Amino acid sequence: MARKLGRTTDSRMALLRNLASDLIIHERIETTEAKAKELKTIVDKMITLGKRGDLHARRQAAAFLYNKEANENESVVQKLFNDVAARYEDRQGGYTRVLKLGERQGDGAKMAIVELV
Repeated sequence: MARKLGRTTDSRMALLRNLASDLIIHERIETTEAKAKELKTIVDKMITLGKRGDLHARRQAAAFLYNKEANENESVVQKLFNDVAARYEDRQGGYTRVLKLGERQGDGAKMAIVELV
C-alpha cells in the first residue's frame, strides 16, 4: 500500500511529480524519509520507461513528469531518455539510492537524500 504522506490524492501526486522531475534534473535531492521511499519507486519506473525508449514510453513519461527545463536546450523527458536511461542500459533495476541523514532541526522529521546510483 502506498504512503499517503498526509495529503489528498491530487496534492500527493503533484508533490511526487515535482520531486521526480527535480530528481531527474539534479540527480540528487534532500527530502523526508517517507517521501524519499515513495519517490524511489516512481523514479525507478520512469527510468525503466526511459530504457524502453519507444514513443509510447516517452508519452507515458511526459504525461507524468512536469515539463521543466533540465538545462537551456533540454527538457526533463529528453534528459531522462537521452542521458539517464543510457547510463543504466546494463542495470536491471535499483537505479536510485536512499541515504538516511538523521532528524531535521526544526520539527524532528527524519531526513534522507535520494540520488541516482
